[in-house]
Amino acid sequence: MLSRLAPLRVHVSCSRLSLSRSISTPISEPHAFLRPLLTSIPDATSTAEPELEGIMCLVLNRPETKNALSVRMVGEMREAIAKISSLSTPRILLIQSAHPGQFCSGADLRERRTMSPAAVSTFLDSLRSLLAEIEGLHIPTVAVIDGYALGGGAELALGCDLRAGGQNTKIALPETKLGIIPGAGGTQRLTHLVGVAKAKELIFTGKHVDGVEAHRMGLLNLYAQPPSTPLESTLILSRQILTSAPLALTAAKTAINAAPHLPLGKGLDLERGVYNGLLDTDDRQEGLAAFAEKRRARFTGQ
Repeated sequence: MLSRLAPLRVHVSCSRLSLSRSISTPISEPHAFLRPLLTSIPDATSTAEPELEGIMCLVLNRPETKNALSVRMVGEMREAIAKISSLSTPRILLIQSAHPGQFCSGADLRERRTMSPAAVSTFLDSLRSLLAEIEGLHIPTVAVIDGYALGGGAELALGCDLRAGGQNTKIALPETKLGIIPGAGGTQRLTHLVGVAKAKELIFTGKHVDGVEAHRMGLLNLYAQPPSTPLESTLILSRQILTSAPLALTAAKTAINAAPHLPLGKGLDLERGVYNGLLDTDDRQEGLAAFAEKRRARFTGQ
């Protein structure tokens, strides 16, 4: 059952939910952590906008490196995704920076220089698994790209269902300038999103794409016109998504994610299967009743 997020606050309160391993020495700032959205909005209360209690944030927190992806950071992000997968309360996951004007600058090249080839391979496997785990979440995910999304940072954004940006947004896959290619799914997810020719252009040149161009080519779902921020635009979208039934969102995500990989006939069979699975749910009956009574539906995730 998908209930409100309030019980989770007993454990989280207004503090960060650090997912790093416990150690005997003083704990340093986590490289990534989970927190409910409402704890990051000044003066926000659950009574003002109770539906926002369903929004969780996976926060990137390495400002000194512009959120470069370290081994530790990827590990903490994977722990966070596992935590989200085990909970029934979250309705949407936002991936964002703890600091405005940043998103993710890609792999930590300084750390990379200290790693053996075997360690690099292990890191890439872990990053690839992270993106697959994000894609596999049962709830919608949104990358809030306020700043640079380069290399692995762009691949992280591509692993989300939706992407929001603004005037500070810059997206690039510059790996060919370093003698390699995107190694965590960039060649595949970018191609699915913008097409073969445009993906080749962006990867062959490694050029930076600003928010306006990214929105025009479909890399961004939302472009926040100044003075609005990507987060503000994301919250408008999130409020719209949260009026939909949770089980229906999960079913829709399942069918849509499979569409590029299935022949049409098999895709239609999958669609019918997940459609049929919704017919006897309480939310289906609530949706019909709310429509007939001209009121907003109160979905419970059952």
